[in-house]
Amino acid sequence: MARLAEYNEERRPSDPNILIIGGSRGIGAETARLFSCKGYNVAITYNKSREKARSVLEDVKACNPKGNHKLYKLDVRSYEQVRHLANQIEKDYPYINVLVYAAGILQYGDIEQLTPQEWHNVIETNLTGAYYTTKELLPLLKKAPWASIIYIASIAGETGNIVAGAAYSASKAGLIGLTKRLAVELAKYKIRVNAVAPSFVETDMTRQFLDTEEKRERVRKLHPLEIILQPRDIANAIYFLADPQHSRGITGHILSINAGRRT
Repeated sequence: MARLAEYNEERRPSDPNILIIGGSRGIGAETARLFSCKGYNVAITYNKSREKARSVLEDVKACNPKGNHKLYKLDVRSYEQVRHLANQIEKDYPYINVLVYAAGILQYGDIEQLTPQEWHNVIETNLTGAYYTTKELLPLLKKAPWASIIYIASIAGETGNIVAGAAYSASKAGLIGLTKRLAVELAKYKIRVNAVAPSFVETDMTRQFLDTEEKRERVRKLHPLEIILQPRDIANAIYFLADPQHSRGITGHILSINAGRRT
């Protein structure tokens, strides 16, 4: 019976902090809502969607009114802006327990139609920004009693994808490689690094593929479970990977959330 009591013990600090890069919509926004309801102080960044970000912040405050919640404007493609963000975060929080990189843009079409500008924009947003933010926020992660990094990868980075283009697939494959390398590199600091790799998720970025019942049925049929994944499905997985009470022995893992889809 004494060992059973361990399941009731709280394994994380009473006032944990999460920073979500790209928290104004989709998976990032749902992650912010979930973590706030779990008692976290939530900081989110946005680039263009200020009103959406403010709405998410209001949801966060409603679920955890006593928390220290912040909103920051950030273009992840700018190293100078990322450095400025890190300096501001250091003033607002003693440390960061969880860093989630959810910033990302989609790209469609064949490589013959892909312009160099589009390529660079996708790679800089989806991959280079992850490097910038991890590098600059690492000191605050190292200060924490425990810390975890989660990147939002994709099935497109694992197997290719019938919808996403070459730049998107390459950027997500790069995130998977970054995850595996940093899991080894940062283990000496007891910082765990993992990624989630979703299949098709219903967000504002994918809505054009779901605006008729015929399209929705086509997406369902791509997945053996015949469901359309929602942002909450991914947020739940992020919470599992982030919290040491649930996953303290997991690092360098790519958690596929694909409803059975493999191609």
